[in-house]
Amino acid sequence: MASTADDIARRIVADGVAPHAAAGCAVRRGAWRREVGGSAELPFDLASLTKPMTAVAVARAGVDRRMPLGAFLSEAHGTASEHVPLELFLAHRAGLEAHRPLYEPVMRGEAVDYPAALREAARARRADASGAPPPDGFAPVYSDLGYLLAGEALARATGARDAGEAIARFVLDPLGIAGQAGTVRDLAARGVYGPFAPTETVAWRGRGVGAGPIVGEVHDENAWALSGKGGSGHAGIFATIDAVLTFGAAVLDALDGVGAPFGEPVDLTWTVRRREGGGSLRAGFDGKSAEASSAGERLAARSFGHLGFTGTSVWIDPDAKVVVALLTNRVCPTRDNAVIRAARPTAHDALFDLATFLALR
Repeated sequence: MASTADDIARRIVADGVAPHAAAGCAVRRGAWRREVGGSAELPFDLASLTKPMTAVAVARAGVDRRMPLGAFLSEAHGTASEHVPLELFLAHRAGLEAHRPLYEPVMRGEAVDYPAALREAARARRADASGAPPPDGFAPVYSDLGYLLAGEALARATGARDAGEAIARFVLDPLGIAGQAGTVRDLAARGVYGPFAPTETVAWRGRGVGAGPIVGEVHDENAWALSGKGGSGHAGIFATIDAVLTFGAAVLDALDGVGAPFGEPVDLTWTVRRREGGGSLRAGFDGKSAEASSAGERLAARSFGHLGFTGTSVWIDPDAKVVVALLTNRVCPTRDNAVIRAARPTAHDALFDLATFLALR
């Protein structure tokens, strides 16, 4: 008999991966069948699992991803990013650097100049990515900066306060999970004030309350400095394990044309298609690596998903019609804990086996 979701989550904690863990899987056999376990009621900081939600929100909102960034953001005018199509930012092919510490003014006790931070992100073109991008973009380099800009473009195109509000409007609300997933601000508006899974102990973010872990605030420094308790395109969404499974199942249903999980048909094929020029990165999701994939061995080669720095993951197998998800706070109390690298593939394999067992019941 396969391990239960509770077994898998307890093993994560017992092995020192994280102090809290939730695990779950879902399989579609006509209707969806699912099982969750561990800290299933606890909202976790999803970190970069926010990124596929941003891409799906772009699709749901009908934002023209072929339009250049400068059509959405005046801050991009005069930068190397001005004429680059929005889709290339979502696909990590806009030629941007991976990261810049836009939050540094906060460390000096100063306020962040939001327009200036956006301009800096838009100017962060890599030396190897000169001129206009080819049709499928520059060589892929995973970039939080690209998603920060794409999230702001989404917010302005839809009249939302920020990317977090746009994700709630176009993804979470239609799926009926806005009480289980969202920014800290938007969850509070629905009467959800935590408790949230704690993340890292960071002295300069203590705000005078002593040395303790970050709780009820996004872990990512740029998202925190620029969006506060809201959400950016690359981070800011918190969710329970059940909400993450609901999102993954809806994506697969939308791709397969099964019902209208978001309330109306939506084309998500561009978010998962393979692109020229190498790499596994899609426009919203990541593909399964050919060797030593964090997805494990059970999920099919066509599987796609995403990881989050805080210790989160979701993988979708379009062949087996299976979604597996693992939420942890492996950065608590420190991001230096890397035990999850070995634990993820094993947990994903166990969750896939559990999904196979659920399909037979």
